[in-house]
Amino acid sequence: MDTTWELYEMFQAFLKAPSYHLALEAFLMVWVLWLIFHKSYKPERLELTEKEKEELIAEWKPEPLVPDSSKNHYALKPRVVSGALGKKITVNGTECLNMGTHNYLGLIDSPEIKEAAVKGLRKYGVGSCGPRGFYGTVDVHLDLEAQLAEFMGVEEAILYSYGFSCMPSAIPAYAKRGDVIFCDEGVSFPIQKGLSASRSQIVFFKHNNVEDLERLLLEQDDLDKKNPKKAKVTRRFLVIEGLYMNYGDVCPLIELLELKKRFKVRLFIDESCSFGVLGKNGRGVTEHFNIPVEDVDLISACLDYAIGSYGGFCCGSSYVVDHQRLSGLGYCFSASLPPLQSIVASVAIDVLKSKPELVEKLQKNARFAHKELQRLTKLLVCGDEVSPVKHLRLAADRAEAQQLLEQIVDHMQEEGVALTVARYIDEEEHLVPPPSIRLIVSAILDEEEISSVVSLLEKNSDTLL
Repeated sequence: MDTTWELYEMFQAFLKAPSYHLALEAFLMVWVLWLIFHKSYKPERLELTEKEKEELIAEWKPEPLVPDSSKNHYALKPRVVSGALGKKITVNGTECLNMGTHNYLGLIDSPEIKEAAVKGLRKYGVGSCGPRGFYGTVDVHLDLEAQLAEFMGVEEAILYSYGFSCMPSAIPAYAKRGDVIFCDEGVSFPIQKGLSASRSQIVFFKHNNVEDLERLLLEQDDLDKKNPKKAKVTRRFLVIEGLYMNYGDVCPLIELLELKKRFKVRLFIDESCSFGVLGKNGRGVTEHFNIPVEDVDLISACLDYAIGSYGGFCCGSSYVVDHQRLSGLGYCFSASLPPLQSIVASVAIDVLKSKPELVEKLQKNARFAHKELQRLTKLLVCGDEVSPVKHLRLAADRAEAQQLLEQIVDHMQEEGVALTVARYIDEEEHLVPPPSIRLIVSAILDEEEISSVVSLLEKNSDTLL
């Protein structure tokens, strides 16, 4: 009875409905049915004749798998090293004094490190075979993290299996879309990858130019005042290197810290080239300027250079560093550092702590080399005197300078000195530095060897330039 009454009411409502309303509903119903049963458009397939197919195949030119390279391209003339990369190395069969690799403290040839490496290899094998969160954490990883934190005077450190992945993982772990990152335009390629991965707004300031950074920070401050609601949720970061790989100069940390406190930005420093190099004990740029390490929000460094191992680490307060254990992609998803390399790094840091004279000798050699290099009249010496990384540049067109510097390096190798022309990924670098010979000073060199290298450079540059 109820169902009949409901049908009756619906019929009465249908009779009372406006005619235009019924017409619209009928139209929509017909349209839906048409869309359901209408066959989709199928374009007519064009069949080619055999002649047309052959003509198209004959006209097609595949793109090369690799770009064309000149016969003189450096990649076609590799320098093959035989043996360990110590003070002396054998390059293409020629024994050379090593001035081309970043073995700042000469620890690669350390007998105690070699002995520890052999013991570690026998106990742990060659790899970890898993990320830190998936059975990849070994006791020596935790020991090394604690050791690094204690050495740097911070609360906590986090270990990465690849030095290149430190900054590319750390930066996007904190900076996100909508944030602003102020960065020195001279930073190395790994940092640039981290900036790109963050998807933040990147603002580059001129290399080591505090005035230019202040100008950009003031501009951002004006924008924040115009839109306080957006400014409230926008985080600001400052990313620099302690000692710049591509220039060999030290950052003006004291002035940068003044701007950090004034404009309330978070400061990240990559100390890959300054860890184990600057400061009385090799603790980096903060010790070099006698700055409390707590004033820096995050410090990163790779273990490839001064320490003679590989991998890298970030360190700072526990509140900051611990965030990377779930947000640092290189930490979460990469196989952890081989335990063998953790042991090597740990013993190397013990050597660094027990032998501060290594750092003193390195800085003395760097200053002596800088003074000796001033004898060069055809090459411009770039880099701070305390830096073990020196760049020798030439005032000429980029292509011409590159070719001439390659010739100098080739002649130096023939005469028993291993140097290298700095390499960059031109298509991907934010700012490609001028061509240069990169000369690396180490603590195991003596003054006589450094002087002889400079004399050979002077002779070859005067002959070829």
